[in-house]
Amino acid sequence: MDTIDDTLADRSAARRPSNGRKHASRTSRKRKPGIKGFLRKWWWAFVAVPLVGVLGALGTLYYLYTQLELPSTPPPLQTTYVYDRDGNLLTTLHASVDRTIVPIDEMPVSLRNAVIAAEDKGFYEHPGIDPIGIVRAAWTDLVARDTVQGGSTITQQVVKNVYAGTYETDPETGQQVYTVPPRTFGQKIRESLLAMKVEQEFTKDEILATYLNTVYFGRGAYGVQAAAQTYWSKDVGELTLLESATLAGIIPSPSLFEPIEFPDDAETRRDYVLDRMVANGYLQADRAAVLKGKDVRVHPLENADDFPRKLGYFLDYTRRSLIAEYDEPTVFGGGLQVTTTLDSEMQGFAEEAVASRLPEPDDPEAALVAIDPRTGGVLAMVGGRSWERSQVNLATGDGGTGRQAGSAFKVFTLVAAMEDHIDLDSRWSGPSSIRIPDERCYTNGEPWELSNASDSENGTFTLTQATSHSVNTVYAQLVTTVGPDAVVDVAHRMGIGSPLDPVCSITLGTQEVTALEMTDAYATLAARGWRHRATPLEQVADPSGEVRLEINERGRQVLDENDADLATYALQTVVTSGTGTNAQIGRPVAGKTGTAQEYVDAWFCGYTPQLAACVWVGYPEGQIPLVNVEGYSAVFGGTIPALIWHDFMVQAMEGMPVKDFHEPSFEGYTGGPPTPAPVETTEPTGPTGPTAPTGPTAPTGPTGPTAPTGPTGPSAPTGPTGPSAPTGPTGGSGPVANDTS
Repeated sequence: MDTIDDTLADRSAARRPSNGRKHASRTSRKRKPGIKGFLRKWWWAFVAVPLVGVLGALGTLYYLYTQLELPSTPPPLQTTYVYDRDGNLLTTLHASVDRTIVPIDEMPVSLRNAVIAAEDKGFYEHPGIDPIGIVRAAWTDLVARDTVQGGSTITQQVVKNVYAGTYETDPETGQQVYTVPPRTFGQKIRESLLAMKVEQEFTKDEILATYLNTVYFGRGAYGVQAAAQTYWSKDVGELTLLESATLAGIIPSPSLFEPIEFPDDAETRRDYVLDRMVANGYLQADRAAVLKGKDVRVHPLENADDFPRKLGYFLDYTRRSLIAEYDEPTVFGGGLQVTTTLDSEMQGFAEEAVASRLPEPDDPEAALVAIDPRTGGVLAMVGGRSWERSQVNLATGDGGTGRQAGSAFKVFTLVAAMEDHIDLDSRWSGPSSIRIPDERCYTNGEPWELSNASDSENGTFTLTQATSHSVNTVYAQLVTTVGPDAVVDVAHRMGIGSPLDPVCSITLGTQEVTALEMTDAYATLAARGWRHRATPLEQVADPSGEVRLEINERGRQVLDENDADLATYALQTVVTSGTGTNAQIGRPVAGKTGTAQEYVDAWFCGYTPQLAACVWVGYPEGQIPLVNVEGYSAVFGGTIPALIWHDFMVQAMEGMPVKDFHEPSFEGYTGGPPTPAPVETTEPTGPTGPTAPTGPTAPTGPTGPTAPTGPTGPSAPTGPTGPSAPTGPTGGSGPVANDTS
């Protein structure tokens, strides 16, 4: 009988390896070399190769450093030339005040301290470069896979603005041209070497003086002396501490922080600079607190923007577009060659059309914009009576605000209805006044109530007829059917850039827009739903002639072509038999009149397949009713605005072939009015306008259509009996201008 010890002994014996030939003895095996042995043998390679690489890189950098040369003078500023589409010179863009080099001791200490505190607090300590800033910028560029951030010290900015570029001779002018190099990683290394060389050859004060004499401060001002003259009409030595802090705050982004156009933003930046001065020991905190309580004040030079009296509005629009595309230093000192979209002949026609209809100094003013629907190019622009007198551009809203478009804005509700496949032949109740119970339309907690422009305008209308005669009560129902959100979406897609609130009254044009936006949107319809962003820039080339920008002729489809064609179909009836008959020019035209409440704004927007234009008439001073103007008791969109549009288009379209609009398909468009219908109110609650304008050119209008007895097609609209217009000096009867909203 085996014991436990015997069993354990047997198991131990079983696990012992045999002494057969297949197993070599432990002492006879060869040890394989490990990683430690490899490192002991080849360690020198891991040290020598990187060392040689580093020494080689340092040697290369040192060689490059010794070969760098610094020019002795700042680069010349290069004038930007602006031409019309035919190559005729329109103007030049350059510094409004010549750059003047002033020594550092003539600059206020407060100015120097403000700039250092805001731009480079370690300026007097670092060797020209900021290694931490460079590493941070390099990491940002690596993540973005592009050169998006600089780690620039003041010295590096001097290098970029003065020393890093190349000087070439312009073959046309014979002048030296300074070209700023592209922002590449290799260029940043070169600029870092140049910065160290600058630090070796110049004192810190000399570097700071060069910086302050060459940096850009906005509005064409290069250097502190030019900036002091531009913003305060004084020499740099006379600048106060607050003015110095304001200038220092401008430097990072002159187009956003300059104090003439953006005083609030300039004040925010100025206060930031004051805080930095406190943090760096240049200013006491209690004094900074007192200074921050003061407003930004400027006393700019007169006529800094020396543009022609009439053309100044288009040129200002061009300048702003260039700055948005590039930057101010490039625009005012980069020597660009700019070909604009302006047709100088059409521009003359536009100015003549406005002046002939509004000839008196106390007349309201007008804005007119004409756009090529095929490209988005702005061919003509009237932005006011005189650029010398007012720099508020009534066409673009720059320097001011937009204006209410009235019923000209109904076009966006119409397009939204087409996208909902609502039938143009659908029949809608159009009472003289109406109450809309839809909660989306509530005003002050109550249902929305509104009326037509005339109590006599009521009955049943097809959607085409309601568009032709601008029936407010029908469009109030239509906006609840498609939804105000859809109207906002359509407007933005078609070209309206202004912010819009999705409220029901948007269909009546109660929100502010500009003539440029409206023309851009109507041009989208002329192009059958293809949007070409409005632009004054045909082509932009750099000083060497290399084209850097060209107009985009492809566009972007934002509407279904048939939806756009259906809207155009309805808008043609506005001109043939509706509120816009004064806009007839002997060829197919589509358009829409618009008149704001109390007649404070009057519009006509229209187009042919080749050209779109909008006209606005009003008082720039404010919401002043357009009454008793040039013989008209009240100005509607169908009067003076339509007549200005007519006069311009007749001349602008001369020589162009007559083209028809595309015929739309009506198949599948079966939608109609909501059920149940909104409630008709017994008494109108909205404003009631005059039945028709009285004026020396009051046209003879057609007899109003008879009340419908059955469904009718859009091509043969029927509707309520049209009242007769009062007799003007030349006689005749006209349709009711049912267009106030």
